Amino acid sequence: MTADRSREPFTVYRLMPSLGDFRTLSLEEYAHRRLIRRLRTGDSADLPESFTAEWVGNPRLRASEFPCGYPGAPVFSGRVAGLMADGLSAAGRYLPVFPEDADPTAAPGYLLYLVGKVVDCVDLRRSSKPKKGTGQMQVTVFRPDAVPAGLPAFRVPEFPGAVYWNGWAVDRLRDILGPDLEARLIWSEDGTLPPHPDPWGF
Repeated sequence: MTADRSREPFTVYRLMPSLGDFRTLSLEEYAHRRLIRRLRTGDSADLPESFTAEWVGNPRLRASEFPCGYPGAPVFSGRVAGLMADGLSAAGRYLPVFPEDADPTAAPGYLLYLVGKVVDCVDLRRSSKPKKGTGQMQVTVFRPDAVPAGLPAFRVPEFPGAVYWNGWAVDRLRDILGPDLEARLIWSEDGTLPPHPDPWGF
């Protein structure tokens, strides 16, 4: 899987589970806090080796294959992780996630995608001022010449606790995940495409 960088305008998205009839996962709080510290500080000592998680929603509903909405913790089912493995390896690696009903001795049914690439590509003069504490920006504008178009996903120094996705990777994930996925446009090189008004909201 490679990026098609012909003459298509760059697009950058935030991904989250859609509001469908399925269950989602909530990561165990302490491990999630450690992950956030790792993303913000870069200290690998804070990084858990695996995660436990709790199902959220009606037990009769099917489990989502993209079940977590945390900005910095995309989680895929084992099936989707396998289909995307070659392309996603360019920007990060997988860590196992064990839902509450999972056998901890078996292969993990879900995997968290830890994005390690941090790229200085934000146009600070045209973007919102980063929030204190998190760095979250309501409006993010990128410098087209600095966007890492060959990567599926990346993080930025101003808001290191969040994952940004390039459009070509989002297209591939849409093909695989279908209605499980919501993709919120953060920025496009094509000025006629309006960004989502609240890309980091829930």
